[in-house]
Amino acid sequence: MTMTAELPGQVPWWKEPTKDQWVAWIAAWLGWTLDAFDFTIFLLIMVPIAETFHVPLIEVTAVFTVTLWLRLVGAVGSGWLADRIGRKAPLMISILWYSVCNLFAGLSPSFALLFLFRALLGIGMGAEWPAGAALAMESWPTRSRGLMSGVLQGSWSIGFLLSSLAYGLLYDKIGWRGLLILGVLPALAVVWIRIYVKEPKVWVENRRIQREQKKEFRTPLFDIFRRRVLGNTIMACLWMASSFVIYYSVYGMFATHLQKDSPSGCGNGCDADRAGQPGGVSGERCLGVRCRYLRPQMGMIIPAAIGACVTPLYLFSDFYPMVTGAFILQGAFLGAIYGQNPAYLTERFPTEVRATASGFCYHQGAIWAGFTGPVLTYFAVSQPLGFAVPMLIATTGAAIMFVITLLYSPETKGKELVAQITLLEAAE
Repeated sequence: MTMTAELPGQVPWWKEPTKDQWVAWIAAWLGWTLDAFDFTIFLLIMVPIAETFHVPLIEVTAVFTVTLWLRLVGAVGSGWLADRIGRKAPLMISILWYSVCNLFAGLSPSFALLFLFRALLGIGMGAEWPAGAALAMESWPTRSRGLMSGVLQGSWSIGFLLSSLAYGLLYDKIGWRGLLILGVLPALAVVWIRIYVKEPKVWVENRRIQREQKKEFRTPLFDIFRRRVLGNTIMACLWMASSFVIYYSVYGMFATHLQKDSPSGCGNGCDADRAGQPGGVSGERCLGVRCRYLRPQMGMIIPAAIGACVTPLYLFSDFYPMVTGAFILQGAFLGAIYGQNPAYLTERFPTEVRATASGFCYHQGAIWAGFTGPVLTYFAVSQPLGFAVPMLIATTGAAIMFVITLLYSPETKGKELVAQITLLEAAE
C-alpha cells in the first residue's frame, strides 16, 4: 500500500510504471475528476435553483440526498460488471451516464424533471469509482501504490475546485442551467479510454483461472459476506460511512452555511470553497508519502483527529480571513483522509470480488451521507448560529467513528495483488 525505500541501483518509482499502467491510472483520474465536477457543481447552485422553481431549500438538498443513495445502485452494478467483463467497459458507461444526466438536468423545465435527472446521475457517478479504482490500483506497481492512490483520490478535490471556478467565472453569464449543461463535456473522455486503456493483467489472469477451474464468482456481492470475511466487510462499510459523513459535513454544506449564516463579508462561499480544495489535494498527496513510514491506518487516523479539532475555527468565526485560513488548514487534514481509499479498499479484498466489494463498501457510505444535507438543514433552522453547531457535531462524531473503525481494520502494507483465487481459501 505504500512506497517502500529505494534500494541501491533500483529505478526511481516514477520510472517503474509502464506506459499502459500510466494510461490506466490517467483514465481513472480523469473519470473521478470529471465525476466530481458534475456532482459538486450542484452544491454551489442549490440556493438559486430553489429560487428559480420557488421550492424550499430543504427540497433542493433532498436532490443530492437521492443522488447519493442511487450511487450504491450504480456501484454494485458496475462492480459486478467490472468483476465479470473487465474494468474498462463499466468505466466508459459510467462517464457517459453522468454526463448525459447533467445535460438533461440543465435543460429541465421543471423541478420534478431536474430532480429525476440529478437523481439518475447518482447511478453513473456510483458506477465510476469501483471500475476506475480497480483499474488504476490493479495496474499500478506495489511500491508507489499508496502515493498514487492519494493523487487519484485527490482528483475529487480538483473536480470540486474546477466546479467552484466555473461558478465564480461563469455563473453571472450562463446561470445555473449553463453550469449543469457544461457537465456533458466529460463524455469526450470515453473516446480516449476506448482507444488506449487496457485491462489490468492481474484481472485478466484471475478470470482465466476462474474459467479454467470452473470456479466463477457469479454473485460477488454475496461472497463478500462470507463468515470469514464478514468482519472485514463490516469494518470497511463503517469506515466509508463515517468518512462520507465527514466530507459532506465539512464540504457539502459549507457554501450554504456561508450564504445563509455569515455576514456579507463572507461572500457566496465559493471563494473559501476554492481555497479549501488545494489543501485537500496536497494533503492527500502528503498522506501517500506519510504512509511510507506509518501504518496506512495511522496515516489516516492522525489527520482525522487533527482535522476534527480545526473544525470550530472556521464554523464560529465571522472574520473572513480566519474562515478561509482555517478551511485551507482543514483541507490539509480532514480533506486528506480520503487519499488511501482506492489503494486500501483494493488491497482489502481478493481480485475475484474486488470491484464489487470496493464499490459496495465505498458507496453504501453515500447512503448515510445522503442524510447529511437534510438533517443538518433541519437542525440549522432552529439554531441561533444556523449550520455551525450541527456541522460541528456531525463532523466530530463521524471523525470518532472513523478512527475507531480503522483501529480494527486489517493491515495491508506492501501487499502484492495476485491473480490466484483466494476467497475460497478464506472460506475453508
